[in-house]
Amino acid sequence: MNMIDVRVAAIEQVTPLIKHFKFVKEDGSKLPPFSGGSHIVVALDAEGRTYRNPYSLMGSPTETDAYHISVRRQENSRGGSAYMHENISVGMTLKITHPVNLFTLAKMAHKHVLIAGGIGITPFMSQIEDLNRLGAEYELHYAFRSYKQAAFVEELQKACGNKLHCYSDSDGKRLDMDALLSNQPLGTHVYVCGPSPMVVGVLETAKNLGWPDSNVHNEQFLAPPVGESFKVQLAKSNLEVQVPAEMSMLEAIEAAGVQPEYLCRGGVCGRCELSVLESDGGLEHNDHFLTESEKASCKKIMPCVSRTKGKRLVLDL
Repeated sequence: MNMIDVRVAAIEQVTPLIKHFKFVKEDGSKLPPFSGGSHIVVALDAEGRTYRNPYSLMGSPTETDAYHISVRRQENSRGGSAYMHENISVGMTLKITHPVNLFTLAKMAHKHVLIAGGIGITPFMSQIEDLNRLGAEYELHYAFRSYKQAAFVEELQKACGNKLHCYSDSDGKRLDMDALLSNQPLGTHVYVCGPSPMVVGVLETAKNLGWPDSNVHNEQFLAPPVGESFKVQLAKSNLEVQVPAEMSMLEAIEAAGVQPEYLCRGGVCGRCELSVLESDGGLEHNDHFLTESEKASCKKIMPCVSRTKGKRLVLDL
């Protein structure tokens, strides 16, 4: 995959757990164009290991002199978010992928309802720029633990005005998903990004209320969970790869010199899907792409976030 060399132009501590990074192209030229909801993957070489983490692009899609991302330091970080917070400084150079959009705004929607939880606000920052530019009808519902932990509220108030609705747990204000989704005009599309319980809650509520699947959009990049160490046999490459407990299968395969395709690295896009030829145990599926029947068949796996429950796995790679 072609990578872009960027320099860290600025870093801002937005909240105690969130840092905002500004990237400019190393050669001074403009960065590739993107649309609201796009993400990039940032490659981090840390102590002999490469992390590749997806982050939503913020800011205006019409301004490509710089890219903006925000990174929340995860409590149980495998190292990627912690490395961004502790080791990345202004002036350093990094490699990023070209933008990819797996969370696009529906062009034919009559209205857009955006629902964000915590750091899930980031993809909506660029979408709002697109919606305001197009004069589209929308409303943004932003839930967080407290105003101290909420990022970009002031910027959103300026950009959205009365279209912004905030819900702070510390103030006892909660988002009523059933009330919100049951009173929308025909042709409305809903978008949700945030913690898993919120995403699942919106999807289930929409389904129960009879929303068409095509009108419900979600994004949730998953961090690969840790697990037991196991071995992967790559049938076509004739390689055996050891997958450590703290490393994803995709990362271990890449470290062995094989480069599977990917777009999101978070269990969403399905690009890294591989066929399972053999397994001595069940599969631990953590993606949002495969259907329940596909997961039950144990014939497919997303190596970016999923693992085997056994000790050995043979893949068609």
